[in-house]
Amino acid sequence: MSPIQNLKGFRDFLPSDARKRNFVISVFKKIFESYGFEPLETPALEYQSLLLGKYGKEADKLVYTFDDKGGRKVALRYDQTVPTARVLIQYQTQLGLPFKRYQIQPVWRADKPQKGRYREFLQCDPDIYGSTSPLADAEIISISSQVLKTLGFKQFQILLNDRSILFAIMDQAKIPQNEKLSIIQTLDKLDKKSKKEVIEELAKKGLSTDKIQMIFTAIDEAKPSDNLKKIIEYALELGVSKETLLFRPYLARGLDYYTGSIFELLIEGYDVGSVGGGGRYDKLIEQISGVSIPAVGIAFGFDRIIEAMDQFKLWPSKLQQITTLVTIFNQELVSTSINVTQKLRKANIASELYPDTSTKLDKQLKYADRKGFQYAIIIGPTEMKSSTVVLKNLNTKEQKTVRQNEIVKLLS
Repeated sequence: MSPIQNLKGFRDFLPSDARKRNFVISVFKKIFESYGFEPLETPALEYQSLLLGKYGKEADKLVYTFDDKGGRKVALRYDQTVPTARVLIQYQTQLGLPFKRYQIQPVWRADKPQKGRYREFLQCDPDIYGSTSPLADAEIISISSQVLKTLGFKQFQILLNDRSILFAIMDQAKIPQNEKLSIIQTLDKLDKKSKKEVIEELAKKGLSTDKIQMIFTAIDEAKPSDNLKKIIEYALELGVSKETLLFRPYLARGLDYYTGSIFELLIEGYDVGSVGGGGRYDKLIEQISGVSIPAVGIAFGFDRIIEAMDQFKLWPSKLQQITTLVTIFNQELVSTSINVTQKLRKANIASELYPDTSTKLDKQLKYADRKGFQYAIIIGPTEMKSSTVVLKNLNTKEQKTVRQNEIVKLLS
């Protein structure tokens, strides 16, 4: 019989990991809402027709698709952007424009599992809909910078480009319209592969040596567009450090729907890949519905951010809320332990009441040690009669007797 285990690319999160995830989510939510973004949630399943054809041929292969029991062709959510586009059309009279939303939900991709790449992962997206102003792009860049700074990252880069620059380069090299996206996707690999490897891939796609040279010359000579200059100007005014903003004329991102600015987040010293990416996608909603709604946003790589925080040891010292275990001495003293626990909880001191009335005290204390609690409260017959408790520090092993009405003050 094969052992019981989870599927490859899908993960369980035990309490220590779940606490880390909850901490990062709380940072995201606090920052997003401080910028005026509102929460949104969409279903895990959508019609295949909504998702397929929106991400490019290569990405379409990664969409989980199947027929449900009703015979409908459905797909698991691949990203948050396309489902939100549906929401904007379906509820346009209720939402209005501009609409600033954030979404923190799992997405699924039939990818090859490896470090930093999973088949199910959490995506965190803030997006602005209904504005073509470069100020909206700058706000997304600003929120990205603020998230990374708040999480404790000191050295990170925000790579910037305007996709129109790449299409202008394609025109200069006289690349046919139906080949432009394929060539651009190859150029996007310049940060991940050597220049020689990229040139070889371009040659395999049928480009002559002259055209390849023309493309690289144009990239070397490229300057930020007027639109990108304005975005950078606003981003600096919004508090983004100039040193973190880097112009990368070959940056394209792997998706087909970006129409203007594009950006990618890199953490120095974390070599798995980017921890976020996004840009402007003014045509996507029109492509889905026929209604033109401009948009700009970013998707954070939540799991990669977790891995980077592990690598650089950026976690706060007190991730665990509950620091105190109230023990149960015996069956007769259960009510006394409950009463003390309730006093702590009413004072907003997170505490755990041991969930069994027959477990020996030494086993309860071992349980508290294993869970990393700082304190254990012991209430025996003597303590009950004197309205006191024994407060044991599990780190130092010191203990002292204190009055029950003082315990809240001591643990606050």
